[in-house]
Amino acid sequence: MKRIGWSRRDFLKSASAATLGALGAGFPRAIAAPSNPKATADTLIVLWMGGGMAHTETFDPKRHTPFESGLEANAVLSTFPAIDTVVDNIKLSEGLEKIAKVIDRATLVRTYQAGDLGFILHSRHQYQWHTGYAPPQTVAAPHIGAVIARTLGPLNPDVPAFIDIGQRLDVGEGEELKAFHQAGFLGSEYGPFLVPYPDDVRSVRPPEGMTPSRFENRHKFYKRLAEASPIGEFGGDFQKESLVRSMDNAHRLLSSPASKAFDLALEPKEKFDVYNTGRFGLGCLLARRLVEVGARFIEVTSEYEPFKMWDTHENGHTRLVDMKQLIDAPIAQLVLDLEERGLLDRTLIVLASEFSRDMLVEGKPDNPVKNQVEVPAIMTELKHYGMHRHFTDAGSVLMFGGGVKKGFLYGETAEERPCKILDKPVTIEDLHATMYTAMGISPALAYEVEKRPFYVTRDALGKPVRDLFA
Repeated sequence: MKRIGWSRRDFLKSASAATLGALGAGFPRAIAAPSNPKATADTLIVLWMGGGMAHTETFDPKRHTPFESGLEANAVLSTFPAIDTVVDNIKLSEGLEKIAKVIDRATLVRTYQAGDLGFILHSRHQYQWHTGYAPPQTVAAPHIGAVIARTLGPLNPDVPAFIDIGQRLDVGEGEELKAFHQAGFLGSEYGPFLVPYPDDVRSVRPPEGMTPSRFENRHKFYKRLAEASPIGEFGGDFQKESLVRSMDNAHRLLSSPASKAFDLALEPKEKFDVYNTGRFGLGCLLARRLVEVGARFIEVTSEYEPFKMWDTHENGHTRLVDMKQLIDAPIAQLVLDLEERGLLDRTLIVLASEFSRDMLVEGKPDNPVKNQVEVPAIMTELKHYGMHRHFTDAGSVLMFGGGVKKGFLYGETAEERPCKILDKPVTIEDLHATMYTAMGISPALAYEVEKRPFYVTRDALGKPVRDLFA
């Protein structure tokens, strides 16, 4: 796998984005909320399928129609046949055979309903999924990982409480991605430790050839520089102090034995090879190793880049063949490894995407939006075969461990187009409330910013889906 390190300019751009996200806000004081629920999980892993994962092609298969030239687009609900799993009433789509073998450890939600945000843009829906709020906002909304880091703190003080694996911020829509890859008004110290290349251990090592004393002196100099910076002219003392604390946290990691978790070369080759399907697979391996040393929140992404990966505006079927090969073995192995180590019960794994896809429907049947891609009524080429339009009326979320039920199916979608939700819709507010509840955080918790409350679920409306818990 090609390894590309970040330049100093890349690092400074990323650090600046995280810092500026916090400007304009004073110290965020937690406002009294209803009593926190009893936690069923200590750690949360989000497996992010950025780009729009079609539910009918993955975790909610419908009638399969093989490709042939002259096929009507309206006849296609799924381009893959359904396969059996170890749970009698749950079927998955072909290509997910390894996940099918561990689905008895999972809760499968088939009725996630994305927000109505008008003309569909991936970055807007990803922002809403990760913060709980639709952009734009009058304050910089924090990522769910930052909320958890601020509210609960680290499990291991040497390990960043919020780690993001696999997403580069120098690709298409990079500036939009930066808008939610940060802690917002909570302060830089709660922002993500970014690991775009999970197999590049240089992210947690001093520069090659630098002596320990020189490295220590450089940290002290950089810290003094930050403390003396004029950032207060644009923000305040809190932002400056938060930046300095974030630097101290990063320095402590580099000096800690916990940093060895980032060195995937220490993993036995047999296990490494199972995970080694690409950057996402190695990200799952890194996530497992980080759980073992006490990470609090980890996101592993298959990476969002326009018109690539799950963003299937053409060649939808062939693209998903590749995507399933990328995710199937690593996700199943992550579950098995955590279970073997006695960590799955206290680790909540959530696999999700910003919305789903359909061959013909853009948006929702009762709230359509402008089509963004042309799909011929009659398909003549294989590139037309697949789910190409953004569908927001249904989507699948897969959950493992962390107190959720095992072998449980929640919600139902229509068997014919439009394959929308029939009952038990789960909004982003309710999904976040469920995740926060598992972590022992009240969905009604608020932080005071600019003399008003900012709730961790929009306007404190999120309600946990109790039926998902064991």
